[in-house]
Amino acid sequence: MNENSRPEKNLKIFLLFLLVVFAGSLLVYKNYYAADLQKDKTEQKEEPVEKSQAKEENLQSGISVGPSNIANIVAKVSPAVVNIETSIVSKAYGNDYLFNDPFFREFFGDNITRPKENIQNGIGTGFIISENGYILTNQHVIEDADKISVNLSGEKKYEAEVVGQDYELDLAVLKINTDEKFEPLKIGDSEQLRVGEWVIAIGNPYGLDHTVTAGVISAKGRPIQIQNRVYKNLIQTDAAINPGNSGGPLLNTSGEVIAINTAVNAEAQGIGFAIPINTARDVLDELIEKGKVIRPYMGVYLQSMNEERAQYLGVKPEGIIVVGIEEGSPAEEAGLEIYDVIISLDKVKLESYEKLQDILKDKHVGDKIVLEVLRNGKQLILPLVLAEKP
Repeated sequence: MNENSRPEKNLKIFLLFLLVVFAGSLLVYKNYYAADLQKDKTEQKEEPVEKSQAKEENLQSGISVGPSNIANIVAKVSPAVVNIETSIVSKAYGNDYLFNDPFFREFFGDNITRPKENIQNGIGTGFIISENGYILTNQHVIEDADKISVNLSGEKKYEAEVVGQDYELDLAVLKINTDEKFEPLKIGDSEQLRVGEWVIAIGNPYGLDHTVTAGVISAKGRPIQIQNRVYKNLIQTDAAINPGNSGGPLLNTSGEVIAINTAVNAEAQGIGFAIPINTARDVLDELIEKGKVIRPYMGVYLQSMNEERAQYLGVKPEGIIVVGIEEGSPAEEAGLEIYDVIISLDKVKLESYEKLQDILKDKHVGDKIVLEVLRNGKQLILPLVLAEKP
């Protein structure tokens, strides 16, 4: 072999080796870079999917609420929310019949000052519950009203009449005097509410048309008393409720009515109350068909038991005491007497007046109940037939 060709051959082998090493390095780098790039793309694709799924789950559960969602709900339901205006006409003094009496006019003549009408105006809110114009509101909004008118979104005004009302539940149903068809609000289920859920209130506070406020459910089952009216099961919310909001809808994030705005604690901020819609739904048919809620009653006045009263009567501190009986009532016909102690009703022990009321609310007019009574140390069993509460 030519000695001059040996270095040349060695150089070629060395260059080929470098080329193989370079190609191998390039291939490894390419594969690594491609895998890393694919990983980045996968992560970029998966992140929006996870966020989208989370967003969808939040929307379905009603947890995530944004301004656009509330705005959409308000736009949809507002046409069915009405402003209620009432007027009560009263005389400043006297009675008209005196001024029309010839004997009275003979003494005072025709030039006497007649009483002037004093008109008291009120405002409130309500919402349409049927396409033929039935409206649900609070009873205290329309109580003793001589004239009722409703405004729909500030555009149309209609005369309305009271179809039915109930003082105890503070509910009333009105009917718009027109043949037009309306889009009613959807009624939800207040039993499904959870504390902390978002709610929306729409009303007419201080005459400010269709005011919208939002908040959360603060508590459920609140008992409160306002003057002579006792509410046993109210929903508490921090959505702003003011005078004029009464009777308006409290809505969930699906735009369904879950309560009727009723009262606000004037001494606190962010404490409002609403009647659960299920309470209203249970009596709606009666209010519309019969004009009132028909309740069974016994016709007795009762007092709770305590140690002092038990000692005075010579009995154990249990049951409730009869302290009055209405004439002609089922209690009188059953033979109940003052100072009788009612121990049980249909074999259910009575610890309080509230327990008695809870039992009676599931009874009907004409139902027969059995009372276990203590009288002068003797135990009596008295059957009683419930009548309609006057």
